[in-house]
Amino acid sequence: MSSLCPAAPAPRPQVRRRLSPNAAFLLQASMTLGFLAGSSAPTPFYAIYQNQWGFSATMLTLAFGIYAIAVLSALLVGGRLSDHVGRRPILLGAAVAQAASMAVFATAHGLPDLLLARVVQGLSAGAAIAAAGAGLLDIDKGRGAIANSVAPMMGTAVGGLVAGLMIQYLPAPMHLVYTLLGIVFVLQGVAVFFMEETAPARPGALASLKPRLAVPLAVRRPLLLAAPALVAVWAMAGFYASLGPMLIRSFTGTTSILLGGLALFVLAGSGALAVFLTRDASPRALMRLGSLALVAGMGVVMTAIVLHSVLLFLLGSAVAGIGFGTGFQGALRSVVALIAPQERAGVLSVLFIISYLAMGLPAMLAGYDVAHQGDIARTAMEFGAGVTALALAAFIGSVWTRTARSSAAA
Repeated sequence: MSSLCPAAPAPRPQVRRRLSPNAAFLLQASMTLGFLAGSSAPTPFYAIYQNQWGFSATMLTLAFGIYAIAVLSALLVGGRLSDHVGRRPILLGAAVAQAASMAVFATAHGLPDLLLARVVQGLSAGAAIAAAGAGLLDIDKGRGAIANSVAPMMGTAVGGLVAGLMIQYLPAPMHLVYTLLGIVFVLQGVAVFFMEETAPARPGALASLKPRLAVPLAVRRPLLLAAPALVAVWAMAGFYASLGPMLIRSFTGTTSILLGGLALFVLAGSGALAVFLTRDASPRALMRLGSLALVAGMGVVMTAIVLHSVLLFLLGSAVAGIGFGTGFQGALRSVVALIAPQERAGVLSVLFIISYLAMGLPAMLAGYDVAHQGDIARTAMEFGAGVTALALAAFIGSVWTRTARSSAAA
């Protein structure tokens, strides 16, 4: 007699939960913010490292500049990779590497450990910035352009200030800040696992690893016009992040670590706020506003250096920060509007290569000048003059473009 028992129900297929598009957008924006916060977190510690390990201003800016070089290397080699293998694998690997760099920072015992941590941090950040930036544009092109402008500035602002606060008020700050950041990066990596892929795999992954700076024809002219603004704003940010604390100590005599981090926070924080408040303005209007704000801000900063006024220095930094935010947003938006989906990571890589070259190389040259001339105030004045000249060039370029188009239309 056959069995009348009902058949066992078939096992249900396991369905992995996926993040909603909004959650994925926030995750990728938070990764850009977090990675840039991690890059600026060592800024308040540089004076402590310098005192403990006895290295010069040249070595101090090398520790900063080697990070930018590592970011550039990653962008050159792997900047286009996520267009071929997808965003998720790149972001997952970068989160793991960022957490590893925090472990090296937390256990550092000398300059070689610091340089190693900066290299690992820079390589992973370079790979992630292009992938996350492209992922944000995949989900929402309009919001993605704004997030790509705001997140790096917010990260730069928050990292330095939080580290400074921990130094001032909490025990074992040189271990605590890196431990907390490491936990954040691990959690972000776990979240990436549940993120929907927005760039399906396509052939050419190995070929994309060959360094190439070519950009589509439609993007070349806008990128060329945006370059002076990119160089001006990121050169200024690089100086603040590397030598800003030393400059404030030189004309105030204060030993406060928090004050050095506060200057970078004011610069980047006012930049992020300016991006949010001017998000509906046209890219060309943003470029003009950013250029003029940079000129005005650097004028106030240089006056503050002459007068040895901290309050005036912070005020000038806030005005310059408005130029930082609007100038970078205008440059970015003037280019990303013309990028095809399959070219997003590659073109963003070129934009960030220009930005990180501007952030790292002038800061290293400034550090060399300080180490050999011993006058950081003079170096800062020369640096400010260079940023002002670039800002004026960006303003002239934006006005000339508008005039040329009006003449052609007539």
